[in-house]
Amino acid sequence: MCDIKKPTSVYLPPLTNFTFGSKEPQYEKDPSVSARFKRLRNEFGMWGMRQTSEALLLLHEHNLPHVLLLQLGTAFFKLPGGEVGPGQDPREALQESLTNLLCKDTDSNSPTIDWKVTDVVSQWWRPSFEPPQYPYIPPHVSMPKECRTIYLVDLPDKATFAVPRNYRLVAAPLFELYDNSSSYGPVISSLPQLISKYNPIYL
Repeated sequence: MCDIKKPTSVYLPPLTNFTFGSKEPQYEKDPSVSARFKRLRNEFGMWGMRQTSEALLLLHEHNLPHVLLLQLGTAFFKLPGGEVGPGQDPREALQESLTNLLCKDTDSNSPTIDWKVTDVVSQWWRPSFEPPQYPYIPPHVSMPKECRTIYLVDLPDKATFAVPRNYRLVAAPLFELYDNSSSYGPVISSLPQLISKYNPIYL
């Protein structure tokens, strides 16, 4: 018989408890992939390895876990999050990024969301100033250029998201992500395996 004991329980609120609004667009720092890696190279010379904090936000629909992803255009998906500034705490940086991305502007009367950053789910390392990245540091690499850390972030029971107009916030079911690196890339498509270590409790 399969051992069903799981080390950690996670509480997943239903998708229907969340409202999706919009706000002014937010644009990427870099206009192209080549510009992104050029900036990475320049900043590496000043500050060293870049750190990026990203959020795994889980909820459910009909007792099936879904992951919240930001969609830009028709075929680009990413986890919500952002870069960690020099000397900044990665968890605090993630909370700031999520508030900036998914909450109404601070001058509105709407309350912000209390982002509860919990487990480190995975880390991915970029060994060079090029797209490939790995869930380990290759043995020949002494100075990785970027570390991406994915944190499990607990959602409140209900909330209203304010999404930049140039993005869509989509809830992707695990079966859509599983083994689908051609659509979502290696990081996002690996999430179903990583989530399997948790015991989901559907609210």
